[in-house]
Amino acid sequence: MLVTGGTGFIGRNLCLRGIDEGWQVRALALEKTDAEQTNRALLEQSDVDVVLGSVEDRESVRSACADTDIVFHLAATQHEMNVPDSRFEAVNVVGTQIVLEEAANAGVSRLVHGSTIDVYGWPKGTLTEQSACIPDNIYGRTKLEGERLALGFDGGPGVTAIRIPETYGPGDHRLLKLFRAIRSGTFFMIGSGTNIHHPIYIDDLVDGLVAAAIRPEAAGDLFLLAGREPVMTKEMATHIARALGVAAPRIRVPLAPFTLLAVLLETTLRPMKIQPPLHRRRLNFFRKSFTLDDAKARRVLDFEPTVDFEEGARRTAAWYQETGLLGSVDE
Repeated sequence: MLVTGGTGFIGRNLCLRGIDEGWQVRALALEKTDAEQTNRALLEQSDVDVVLGSVEDRESVRSACADTDIVFHLAATQHEMNVPDSRFEAVNVVGTQIVLEEAANAGVSRLVHGSTIDVYGWPKGTLTEQSACIPDNIYGRTKLEGERLALGFDGGPGVTAIRIPETYGPGDHRLLKLFRAIRSGTFFMIGSGTNIHHPIYIDDLVDGLVAAAIRPEAAGDLFLLAGREPVMTKEMATHIARALGVAAPRIRVPLAPFTLLAVLLETTLRPMKIQPPLHRRRLNFFRKSFTLDDAKARRVLDFEPTVDFEEGARRTAAWYQETGLLGSVDE
């Protein structure tokens, strides 16, 4: 099996699952961040064949696809706010086309395309695979275009697209700042904290991705995965505090001034290719509110998430502690 984006959070865990299953695993990956470098070392120690390269480079993709039966395409430009829109297009759309073509040329039989719930844009209520997709940022727009490319690709591997929700667990660095802030007592709630998330624990997500790759009936179809249950932002903060053994956050501030500040920082810093310390996509953690209906995945993939957020936060906090990522309280 090949995992593009193999040194990312999800890719790392998917590669390690493949090794546990006794598969030969290859990762096409970058190592631009400290986390990616650490993950590369971990994968190589676990007998994963790591090929350094980008999905934008056809030769790298061709080399990675050689002698591979299953491809998990997870590589994407996602959180970068200091790059032009053309960068998202190059990786999320053109890169996907290259992976599809080279997988077909290599005789790959199955390809699982990692899409995202960001394709929905600003959703409300309960989402399914049939819910309207009206992406509201360049990431969501290019991921939707990549998803449609993958599902519409003819003459190649059987393709399954998975819309991946907010994912957390051991190996995740995106929520590390949240855990650190709650542990140090510097976290404050922006807004009411009653908006609803439907995150998925990493092991449950990997279960769904693997099922999508090995079940023949999943080929040519689209699935939405979800965690065991939805949870409000204030509940997330409380569970994380409990996992860390600290008091739950109590301070709340209005949302509107931070939204205005985010717009101002985006407008002034992004043209200078500077990553804004605050932007609207980051504020979505406190703004967006929805639940996910994964009935189709449960029926077709026999998908059954088992880890609720309280238990997932405990496991994640333990991993942060073990790896020293939380640092000291004074940091």
